[in-house]
Order: sequence, then structure tokens, then C-alpha cells
Amino acid sequence: MADNRAKKSGIGAEIEKKLEQRYDQEEAAGTMNAIVVWINAILAGEHEPIVNHTQKELHKSLRDGVLLCKLINKILASEGKSKVGFQKKVASPFVAMGNIDNFNKGCTDYGLSKEFLFQSTDLWEGRKGPFLNVINCIHSLGFLANSKGFQPTYTGSQTKYLDLE
Repeated sequence: MADNRAKKSGIGAEIEKKLEQRYDQEEAAGTMNAIVVWINAILAGEHEPIVNHTQKELHKSLRDGVLLCKLINKILASEGKSKVGFQKKVASPFVAMGNIDNFNKGCTDYGLSKEFLFQSTDLWEGRKGPFLNVINCIHSLGFLANSKGFQPTYTGSQTKYLDLE
């Protein structure tokens, strides 16, 4: 997918670079692998598995929001909460963004704080820096699910980073 955007400069470029570095730190800590293992375990037999934890593969698997909606629906069902609606056939970015918004709504219905949600463009565009917001949301959802006894258990670890700049 070609990125026809102008290159960021100044503070925007610095922020994007820091987000990309934080993404790399999370990847090195095993966060993406833990997310893939957890999602595949929850949706076994109900959705095509995510084949690996690379950013490109995660983006491809999550981009249309279908997998995310199936994930949150399984988690919501464990508490007897209403499922979110979604469209399985995604023919346009607008449908995908609707699915992504429904996933975020399901996350708040489950009890995830709004600051852990992401914007649909963070996922849709697939740029590494903003994609970190998607990873952080799923990572936080995993910890929330663990705190409520949801099975299978999410095995990601919490990492703290000091920003020394």
C-alpha cells in the first residue's frame, strides 16, 4: 500500500519516531506474540488464525475490524453482555471503520477505560507508530479480561518505559 502523505517534520516527526521506537520495544518484549496467541486461542475455529506476529500480518488480520468484533463479542458473552454488531463483508473503508468503532464500543461496554481505545485511522492506515495504539488497546483488554477471570488467560507482560529524552 503506497503512502502518499507528506513526510512529517518537526514535533510531528519526533512523536512518530518515538511511537515507532515504543512499538519496537513492545515487540521485543513479546507483546505482539502474546496478543496473537491470545486472539488465536479465543477465536479458534471461528476465524482464520493470525499466522505470525509481524506488524504487517497483524495489520492485515485486524484492518477490517471483523476479527476485533468477533474477539470482543466472545469476551462480552462471557459476562452475559450484549454483542456488538459488525459487517462481515467489508467492501469499503467506511464499513471497516464502523466495525472498528463497534469494537471500541464493545471494549468500553466491557469496562475498558476510554484512554485505552484507539482511533480507526490508527488501524486502517497501518503505520507502525499509530498502530502501537491498537496494540496497547488489545494488550490492556487482555489484562482487563484476566482481572475478570476470562479464559484463555492473556500472557502478555506489563512493561514500564522511562522516557529519558
